[in-house]
Amino acid sequence: MKKLAISTLAVLMACPAFAMINHPDQGSSWQMWGLDPYVALRGGMSYTNLNYDFNETKESMTDYVFQGRAALGLEVCDTVRSEIEWSYFGKMSDSEKFGSVGSVDVETKMQTLLWNTFLEMGSYKIVRPFAGIGVGMAFADVKRKGDAIPNHSEDFTRFAAQGSLGMTFDMERFAVDVAARYTYVDVNSGLHNFGGDIGIRFMF
Repeated sequence: MKKLAISTLAVLMACPAFAMINHPDQGSSWQMWGLDPYVALRGGMSYTNLNYDFNETKESMTDYVFQGRAALGLEVCDTVRSEIEWSYFGKMSDSEKFGSVGSVDVETKMQTLLWNTFLEMGSYKIVRPFAGIGVGMAFADVKRKGDAIPNHSEDFTRFAAQGSLGMTFDMERFAVDVAARYTYVDVNSGLHNFGGDIGIRFMF
């Protein structure tokens, strides 16, 4: 998974140079089945809440983490776009008491791969609000350790879903997106991530 992520980021970092080759008045430099492709890079902060069930006790593990996102997408029409997005979340770490075993430290690392679809609303040329939904998979590594228990680590591949609301600032050759996101992942008793990010999309 790490090799895939590194390769994906390398391609995405190189794409903006090709996106700016043509003059803005020429429109898209190429199309895919009549659709306009784009590449996007995003980053921000998020609040993660993992409902962790252990030793017949359920506790809410929470932390603030950095999130980074990269996407390849297509503009279907003036108001609809669809994309494949890879996301990386920083390590979440928290400590709670779980019954007779006392204090337990739980660490969670996560990545997601989602298919997102966005609907842009309004007839404004430059500034438009949007709403989006996404579904896909999450890849999580959950570790726990404590003084009275042995260290334990488990990898999960689980269903993930995302909803987002935001604002697009369209500059023709590129766009700036500001978004608030909620991501649910079916890990343990449920992982909830609430985040905000800002990103840039380069249109080809």
